[in-house]
Amino acid sequence: MTNPAPVALIVGAGDAIGSAIARRFAQEGLTVCAARRNVERLDGLIADIKADGGNAHAFALDARKEDQVTALFAQIEQDIGELEVVVFNVGANVPMTMVNTPSKKFFKIWEMACFAGFLTGREAAKVMQPRKRGTIIFTGATASTRGAAGFGAFASAKHGLRAIAQSLAREMGPNNIHVAHAVIDAPVDTAWIRENFPNVDKLPEDGLVNPASIAEHYVFIHNQPRDAWTFEFDLRPWVERW
Repeated sequence: MTNPAPVALIVGAGDAIGSAIARRFAQEGLTVCAARRNVERLDGLIADIKADGGNAHAFALDARKEDQVTALFAQIEQDIGELEVVVFNVGANVPMTMVNTPSKKFFKIWEMACFAGFLTGREAAKVMQPRKRGTIIFTGATASTRGAAGFGAFASAKHGLRAIAQSLAREMGPNNIHVAHAVIDAPVDTAWIRENFPNVDKLPEDGLVNPASIAEHYVFIHNQPRDAWTFEFDLRPWVERW
């Protein structure tokens, strides 16, 4: 093991929420391991963290593949440091009506948003349980609590991820491992949102969720005292309807 600093692994370190979470944990002094399928797209994030004095590593990962997930956890534990925080942040939001959803597409969305979360949570629990410390956070969405027209596959997967988080929290809590689930109940300020929903520019100031603001909550959850742990927290801007 080459680095004694605690490690934060972000599975699904995308350009918005995932990258913001990675940067924020790096500011807390954790070594960041960022993982996504297109590893070359992590170059900017890793460079930014290092330029700010942090320590970060990039990994290629298809979180649906069990062998890749287990190998990644083993590599980090052996070569980089002990995992203190694991965040599952893989996105799979593909709008389509139920009647137009091919079974192959439904299964792929479930693999990305639910099964991959199970694999990540399981491996995180395996390495944290013997040490009796750590934080595991799953990123959810509006679809975690209710289905909407055009989002049946996504909602079913996110409901499943929430159930995994609930069960894992009950199993790991007595082992001093904090498991939490975040419901991001609003559009996030990303390039995809601005390209596909041009009316967002008409929202009032702070009408979109800033990824950096989301990241603050993830760090807060990690630092919570164990006599008052939060399991589920939902985030939305002040203009968003409940």
